[in-house]
Amino acid sequence: MSVLRIGNCSGFYGDRLSAMREMLEGSADGHGLDVLTGDYLAELTMLILGKDTMKDPSLGYARTFVRQVEESLGTALENGVRLVANAGGLNPAGLAERLREVARGLGLDPAIAHVEGDDLRPLGLYDGALTANAYLGGFGIARALDAGADIVVTGRVTDASLVLGPAVAHFGWSPTSYDELAGAVVAGHVLECGTQATGGNFSGFRSLPHTGQPLGYPLAEIAADGSCVITKQDGTGGAVTRDTVTAQLVYEIQSTRYLGPDVTTLLDTVELSQVGPDRVAIRGVRGEAPPEQLKVCVNELGGFRNTVELVLTGLDIDAKADWVREQLTPALRAQSVTWTRTALPMPDADTEEGASCLLRCTVKDPAPEPVGKAFTGPAVELALASYPGFTMTGPPGPATPYGVYRAAYVDRGRVEHAVVHADGSRERIADPTEFSQVDSHAGTRPSPYPAPADQLNRRMPLGTFVHARSGDKGGDANLGLWVSHDAPDAATYDARVTWLCKLITPKKIRELLPETADLDVEVFLLPNLGAVNVLVHGLLGEGVAASTRFDPQAKGLGEWARSRMVHIQEALL
Repeated sequence: MSVLRIGNCSGFYGDRLSAMREMLEGSADGHGLDVLTGDYLAELTMLILGKDTMKDPSLGYARTFVRQVEESLGTALENGVRLVANAGGLNPAGLAERLREVARGLGLDPAIAHVEGDDLRPLGLYDGALTANAYLGGFGIARALDAGADIVVTGRVTDASLVLGPAVAHFGWSPTSYDELAGAVVAGHVLECGTQATGGNFSGFRSLPHTGQPLGYPLAEIAADGSCVITKQDGTGGAVTRDTVTAQLVYEIQSTRYLGPDVTTLLDTVELSQVGPDRVAIRGVRGEAPPEQLKVCVNELGGFRNTVELVLTGLDIDAKADWVREQLTPALRAQSVTWTRTALPMPDADTEEGASCLLRCTVKDPAPEPVGKAFTGPAVELALASYPGFTMTGPPGPATPYGVYRAAYVDRGRVEHAVVHADGSRERIADPTEFSQVDSHAGTRPSPYPAPADQLNRRMPLGTFVHARSGDKGGDANLGLWVSHDAPDAATYDARVTWLCKLITPKKIRELLPETADLDVEVFLLPNLGAVNVLVHGLLGEGVAASTRFDPQAKGLGEWARSRMVHIQEALL
């Protein structure tokens, strides 16, 4: 059976608006696509869409997708490229109807289907939830494509389902084709964040070709056995290498068992090889039956928050910070008050900015009043009555609401996964009949880890030959570390992998990243990828919208880790 070519044109709600058109025009130039996917949903996005529906119940979907389709629908239909996106958010039926309106305005008549059943709010299972969405699998998408849909929009399916669904439709895989399904999940995971697979957010960015072209979006050539080749269209920026693909593979994965609604993917079986310029093959992926329950993304309104940012300049920084805190603290009525300060400036700085640091005060409360004027007023009133050089980076704003994310789990029998076909008929998607036990600690690093004896060491940054990619999973931070594929020979690469697996322990992570000192840290080994994956529980508090960290999604955590000094054996350099 022919290879299935699936591309991506969006990694988040707000990604490059022209990407759908670029991918379709590139397909028309001889790099034919069968399916073009777009991922628009994240935990934070569901919260944003939930707020949209509070203002207008007819919204709740990614409106930028409508603009993209309006611009590119004719090209997609002309070239036989089907569009699959989770842009439906909280209202996939509303998005499907809006797309039909757009198509009629263009004089076109595509078959548009939508997948629904993920929204659990009507069940009343989660008191006070603004959103509560089960992560559905890809078989609803597959049924819509089997029935002839040109466009399929969904609510909260797993990101990888956008690729798994078309692959199931194309190859006719069954619900127990676990290895094939797992291969499609890995392909989908690589594609889901768009240009993060072609050099975006890549710690080895200096090795990329800098041609002035925007980074190209990835595409996967999927075979009937679930293996694939990751590539990109010619003439686009960035690169597809083992390192750029690994960067995305270790992004927000948690343990070595990647749990999904259709299959449990064994990440420690993934094999990568460079098979040509901008072509990386993924083979050997194994899968097992999925878990019995479905994961649920729950967002609640947590309250209101506000921040003031004070500038401290020159001498006596600590004393200035102490005094303004003493002055402001008695006036604060908020339930939660968090003070943070950036690093002290260098002595004898030759610019005012270089001689300054920032002191932030962030407040949170269930009610808006304690974090509104009751907070900003006393702060502003200190302008002529506090430390020398008192100034703010900007005028304080009003109280803003924030959300709290939490993961929950639901029995599959409470969820009605369904597809509404283009003709209006509704089809229920059957649940799997085989399940596996969840082992959230699979692949945990053994202790002690067997390794050669230490040799003469040099103190150098961890990032000397180690790449990193980090991000958030609710209130947890995920940090993937892997050995670069630029070693002079295979023996050196293998020795570096052994060194990394020996080095990275929960204790070492707490040493390298002191902010994790009091937190639960897990380390998982992925030697097949030359990698370790680190899960730091609770670093981000109640999730991105509620976190008081200056990096609430832990996007820079990996770069901080790479900058930390470690002892490296001379023979590895």
